[in-house]
Amino acid sequence: MEVANLIISYIKEIDSLEKRDLNRTLEKNRWSPPQESFMKINFDGAYDKGKNQSGVGIVARDSNGNILFSYSEIHFGIPSAFAAKAIACRKGVQMGIRRGWRHLILEGDSLTIVKKCNSKSQDRSMVGVYIFDIQQEIYGLEYIRFQYIPRSANGLAHIIATELLRRGEEFYLDRGVPDYAMDQARLDGRSEED
Repeated sequence: MEVANLIISYIKEIDSLEKRDLNRTLEKNRWSPPQESFMKINFDGAYDKGKNQSGVGIVARDSNGNILFSYSEIHFGIPSAFAAKAIACRKGVQMGIRRGWRHLILEGDSLTIVKKCNSKSQDRSMVGVYIFDIQQEIYGLEYIRFQYIPRSANGLAHIIATELLRRGEEFYLDRGVPDYAMDQARLDGRSEED
């Protein structure tokens, strides 16, 4: 029981650090397209503590900002919001690889998950198994980078993940997003001058 309490305390500490780091970041950042020949996959994980389930939200775009696909998926028996973000990142990696993309940028609003994915050392935290899976998946890619972005720049993936938990409807859409996410997609597509 003491180990369980220690683990719960650790997760709460990490969650509070992420919230503090997020609050320090300027929330005026917006989504930006990747450089030529790269694909960018934005991921987010929403968490329902009462049901121990998470919603994965994924959006892939090219260097012109065109949406290549959007995706959502529910996971059950998830222990924390931290795990929800790691699962979403892993799913983004898997989908990019399945598409045959060799130059990937994965963006998410969890600084801790991004740092763990960029680390070469073994992760011994509760999400270590997901991080290990990610590191195994990316072996052999020509180029992959994990980037932190504030939630304001990850709005589309966030809306997809949170609405999934609310509506309970998984989907895969080629070259589009659900109707409820269209306004955010248009907002992301606007330039800074608009």
